[in-house]
Amino acid sequence: MNAAAPGASLAIVGAMAQELTGMWAALQADARFTPCAAVQTAGRRFHRGEWRGRQPRTIWLVQSGIGKVAAATTAALLLERFDAGALLLTGVAGGLADGVRVGDIVIADALLQHDLDVSPIFPRWQVPSHGRARFDTDAAMAAQMAAAAERVLAERPASGARVHRGLIVSGDRFVSSRAASDTLRTALPDALAVEMEGAAMAQVCADYGRPLAVMRTISDRADDDAHADFTRFLDDVAAPVSRALVMALLEAM
Repeated sequence: MNAAAPGASLAIVGAMAQELTGMWAALQADARFTPCAAVQTAGRRFHRGEWRGRQPRTIWLVQSGIGKVAAATTAALLLERFDAGALLLTGVAGGLADGVRVGDIVIADALLQHDLDVSPIFPRWQVPSHGRARFDTDAAMAAQMAAAAERVLAERPASGARVHRGLIVSGDRFVSSRAASDTLRTALPDALAVEMEGAAMAQVCADYGRPLAVMRTISDRADDDAHADFTRFLDDVAAPVSRALVMALLEAM
């Protein structure tokens, strides 16, 4: 079963159910959106609908599951089986760089797997089959996401939150100690945030030649308090911000 041709469809992905909370309901409540039958495969429910904005397109919405393998599986299904024209990954991340605070939004310009190491055969972090460690996101989509994020935060001035763009790193572990985050900051000083899915999806999108955008709301500082901050922030802040951001992006596209 295929969706619309590449470029005419957008797949919105979140690792956890909370990261997509309310988003499907918000889409269904919009007169420009018509829901279609969902597709169940590989343990995932792929919600689908038609968006009749200035640029009509098919919209997919799916929970990938946590981690790089789950993210890669989901991305491959969206691109291969459903022919998604572009992917948008949204959710939360831990802040790494100075000045990246809880509540801030980080838009990825590039992604890297911080736990990939085939040295000394290949340079550290390099994906051997690609000859590089960093995978760029789509510049146009990143710019649209950043503009949408600025609009959303302008409506929440009391939060003091800011938008950042740059490197996000991914790995199959929840970084929740000051020692672990300090190690990442030392090894990758330009990394703004850390999460568990983005770089895997970026590699799959590179394989298929399809655009990807990644937007993360900072839920914690990837330190010893990360586990305490994470769940509360996910429900109270990240889910509403992600929902507002995606709706603002769709309206602008």
